[in-house]
Amino acid sequence: MAILPILHFPDPRLRNQAQPVAKVDDETRALLDDMLETMYAAPGIGLAAPQVNVAKRVIVIDISEERNDPHYFVNPEILTQRGNEVFEEGCLSVPNIYENVERAAWVRVQALGRDGQPYELEADGLLAVCIQHEIDHLEGKLFVDYLSELKRGRIRKKMEKWRRHTL
Repeated sequence: MAILPILHFPDPRLRNQAQPVAKVDDETRALLDDMLETMYAAPGIGLAAPQVNVAKRVIVIDISEERNDPHYFVNPEILTQRGNEVFEEGCLSVPNIYENVERAAWVRVQALGRDGQPYELEADGLLAVCIQHEIDHLEGKLFVDYLSELKRGRIRKKMEKWRRHTL
């Protein structure tokens, strides 16, 4: 397993749309494992393949305190959603920035698991928010896109300054 470099906003590669995975094979499982290790090391609770510059529809999530309950989503799709909830969100691609975002309070998602088998999952609370956040990454969308243009501009400037100081 390997820790992969995470792209940071406003890197234009974060806007690329991810492509469906044709088959969950050893290469896909290796990507899932590397993404999970990267997410834990960051540390974060969710990571989408486009964040590590891989244009595949692959997500890993683990919201457990113990970091021992990973969820693997290959080709995820939200089937149903309902309600609205506001959560303070952050993102590994927008480090140290947290803003309130309104999303569906409950979702039903279908995906392929690490084993390549299809499954459905119903989620609410933090898991539902995380699933929606990560699926947005697959579409080239970031949580800052839900904010006002003014806030997004301020965050862009902060991130550009942060990048200059960390390189």
